[in-house]
Amino acid sequence: MTINDATYSPKEAWPFINYLDTGNITENRISEIQRLVAGADKIPSRARRKVEQGDIVYSTVRPNQKHFGLMKNIPENFLASTGFAVIRAKDTVADTGFIYWFLAQDHIVDYLHSIAENSVTAYPAIKPGELEQLELALPPLPEQRAIAQVLGSLDDKIELNRRMNETLEGMARAIFKSWFVDFDPVRAKMEGRDPGLPPDLAALFPARLTASDLGDIPAGWEVKALGDCFHLTMGQSPPGSTYNENGQGLPFFQGCTDFGFRYPENRKFCTAPNRIAQPDDTLVSVRAPVGDINMAWERCCIGRGLAALRHKSGSSSFTYHSVWAIQEKLREYEQTGTVFGAINKKQFEALPVIEPESQIIDFFGTLAIGLDERIQSNVAESRTLAALRDALLPRLVSGEVRVGNAQSGTLRG
Repeated sequence: MTINDATYSPKEAWPFINYLDTGNITENRISEIQRLVAGADKIPSRARRKVEQGDIVYSTVRPNQKHFGLMKNIPENFLASTGFAVIRAKDTVADTGFIYWFLAQDHIVDYLHSIAENSVTAYPAIKPGELEQLELALPPLPEQRAIAQVLGSLDDKIELNRRMNETLEGMARAIFKSWFVDFDPVRAKMEGRDPGLPPDLAALFPARLTASDLGDIPAGWEVKALGDCFHLTMGQSPPGSTYNENGQGLPFFQGCTDFGFRYPENRKFCTAPNRIAQPDDTLVSVRAPVGDINMAWERCCIGRGLAALRHKSGSSSFTYHSVWAIQEKLREYEQTGTVFGAINKKQFEALPVIEPESQIIDFFGTLAIGLDERIQSNVAESRTLAALRDALLPRLVSGEVRVGNAQSGTLRG
């Protein structure tokens, strides 16, 4: 394989670049690509690695953080940070996709991280040459491609589910914002326009706004303290001796570092939980960063970095999107002047919120629950696919399980 085959020079004077930093990709998932315009934006000095379609980018800093991925559908003028090794297989010998999955194995990541921890640099890092020195058994090229296809197909389906869930959540959030933040149905009725809702639902929205401490709100709605409308449970960490990673007790989440898309990922378990969140409760980080949001997948224990909320109507969907609507207010508690920004129970319960008519809350819950159920179904499928991929990965790469037909991708072993 070749590593860092091409370097960008400012003399090339690209009018813009699309830049990938090391923190913006994790296990093949890109969170952000920065589009930077020459002359208008500051181009990072580390924006030097040229990347082609199908290349691997693999962070040489702290390999255990898994900032790596196989580049697909990259934009033009794409550059990666010099914190990456850009890897490409010699196509007469190896398939780059197969090399990627070899490097993504946990034992390879752990091995590289052990090298990084013994480095003499300011932080744990490996040298590109240490990647080149890795030894692997290469099956015939057709089988390499078939292995990469099997694993890549599972990964692609997981990514498709993630994107679908972002769309579904965006739909629910747009409806919530229209009804409960922008008051579009009320404004439409005030202006004599059709609210675009079923008649029985449209009738529930008033036809005027009234003044309140939070600005104009629909007539008949109220501004209340959050504690008057929501059940709030502040987390409390259980004794350290009760933690484990072998599945005994309840899933335990300490803070937003455990959060994933919509639902947290299991990190630890606890046999002596102090504070409990129920399935579909909204989880909110109460220590910096304050205001990150997830939803409880199951009954779980929450540590002091989290709180659990549920609207007194019982609507999990209304709760979840209501917290998104006050996220900026929660973020203000990161600027408390303390060493670590935080919000306490008294402050949380005192936050002002708008309480709509109960029937409108019920309507929203009925509408949004269908979207939420689809999101949960997609997450469940993705977790199953990820477990299958992770179980197959070392067995396929090692040859313990063989691909029986390189064209069809069937397995045997």
